[in-house]
Amino acid sequence: MGTVVEALVANIFDRTVDNRDGALADYIPELAAVEPDSFGICVATVDGHVYEVGDTRVPFTIQSISKPFTYALALADHGSDAIAAKIDVEPSGEAFNEISLDPDTGRPRNPMINAGAITAAAMVAGQDADSRFERLLRTYSRYAGRELTFNDSVHTSESRTGHRNRAIGHMLRSFGIIACDPDEAVDLYFRQCSINVTCRDLSLMAATMANNGVNPVTGDTVLDPVLTERVLSVMSTCGMYDAAGKWLCEVGLPAKSGVGGGVIAVLPGQVGIAIYSPRLDSHGNSVRGVMACRALSSELELHFLHVTRAARSAIRASYSVSDAPSRMRRTSAERAALDDVGKRGRIYELHGDLLFAGAETAVREIGGSEEDLEAVVVDIRRVDEVGAIACRMIEALRVDFAKQGLAIAFVDPVGLLGNTQSDLSGSAGRVYADLDSAVQWCEDILLDRHCSTDRQSPSVAVAEHPMLSSLSPEQLERFTDTLEIRTYPRGEYIVRRGDATRGLFLLLSGQVSTTITDQSGATHRIVTLSAGMSFGEMTTILGSRFLNDVRTDTPVTVALLTADLYDEMASVQPELKLALLERLASGAYEQLDLMLRSLLGQGSGR
Repeated sequence: MGTVVEALVANIFDRTVDNRDGALADYIPELAAVEPDSFGICVATVDGHVYEVGDTRVPFTIQSISKPFTYALALADHGSDAIAAKIDVEPSGEAFNEISLDPDTGRPRNPMINAGAITAAAMVAGQDADSRFERLLRTYSRYAGRELTFNDSVHTSESRTGHRNRAIGHMLRSFGIIACDPDEAVDLYFRQCSINVTCRDLSLMAATMANNGVNPVTGDTVLDPVLTERVLSVMSTCGMYDAAGKWLCEVGLPAKSGVGGGVIAVLPGQVGIAIYSPRLDSHGNSVRGVMACRALSSELELHFLHVTRAARSAIRASYSVSDAPSRMRRTSAERAALDDVGKRGRIYELHGDLLFAGAETAVREIGGSEEDLEAVVVDIRRVDEVGAIACRMIEALRVDFAKQGLAIAFVDPVGLLGNTQSDLSGSAGRVYADLDSAVQWCEDILLDRHCSTDRQSPSVAVAEHPMLSSLSPEQLERFTDTLEIRTYPRGEYIVRRGDATRGLFLLLSGQVSTTITDQSGATHRIVTLSAGMSFGEMTTILGSRFLNDVRTDTPVTVALLTADLYDEMASVQPELKLALLERLASGAYEQLDLMLRSLLGQGSGR
């Protein structure tokens, strides 16, 4: 499936691409020479899947997006307390390149403005400036999952025009914030800003932060989880400079922008976002980047104060109807067909909260199955909350399946997907109140397509009932003469648990289910029987009481051999009793096999 999220991201791209507001960062000559209308969006999940559209592989320099990653390295080198003694974590309310320190503490207000970023670069451990830069480049590469490169032309351009940053460096040295040569510290900052990245690289760097400091593609632990929290906290309040407050309210994602046109945003535990578009607003942020981030946050429900539980896989279990058949008794030909093609029907049990991340992984796995599926059941009985975006994604999955001719049904007894009642019309995907009925539907789809002979007949004549197949013509004639024909409407209990034996019931038409009710009042289906099957054999032979209920699922016609008549016949014709016992043993074995396969395949799923 070419997926629901891809379509959502592409739609946001299409709605944003025509915005040509803003201007290039012309105070750095090399940045003024880039293609102004380049535009790319990437969304990387914490399992390493990247959705991308547009110019996502175009290289550009990282610029100020480097700041949180250098700050993270300085924290790892010296610890939070040592860094806090040099750099505060408060929003500045000023331009990112302001030549100032906090009037109360005498320190840079945060590591996202230039004064704080130059200080962080100066505190990276290393024997000299070159070794410190090599550590920075190597660390950035670990976040991106590939070797990044240095753009000498941009570095030269920044060095030639970076007088304001040099003034900041000398201010830091004069107040004792940094102890090294200020020009060396500023040049290291220029070099970190001149590292080449792509939009895809930045999305994986952001996803590494989202994944508690672990690169989701390489599995490399780049940053300790405690330090990751600190970096993301500062990005939340300071990453978008003097627009940070509005950003936090409207977008609600820790973020960082750069004058090269990049923007990254992080939703911890779920996704990393990167956008590249070099036209900037008055705050130095990408115009399209801000616009697209706002749309992504809103439409994918990514605001980090939209509280959910810790991220976990939304798919609790996945299995085929071969692994866990329904409780419907089938003919031998039907069972053989389901053994052969049952892998083409699959059940997915979901659990937890279905917000963006949970729905994305579930829809991607269900829609991306490489098996030759023909019918799918999605069971959401254990789902607690379904977000609007999840409903949209599941509906898009249903529509996509319909185009492919792939049938889908949902088990949604409380209507989390918006169903007010069980819908068996099939117009929008069937909806069932219990899983076993949905699995039976899935089997019926496969049987209709792959089993053309020896199907379960909707009705049988008494003389053709399989229970009587082992009787001789004389035995059959004597037996059928004693039977009573009875009919029952849909929903009626033919017998209840604890009832005395009534006799042997031969189903001539319709369906019944044997059920049991637990102490909580919940009813559990044991097996469903249809025309040509029987019940009451064990109680009739043993003279015992029923251990379960038998309820009609449809209007039913049965032939009944009463218990008294059975006893009378058995005493006169013992061979008849033997024939019935042989048939009973065969049916009991089939029923036990069906129940065990269902239980083993699904565990407690039903």
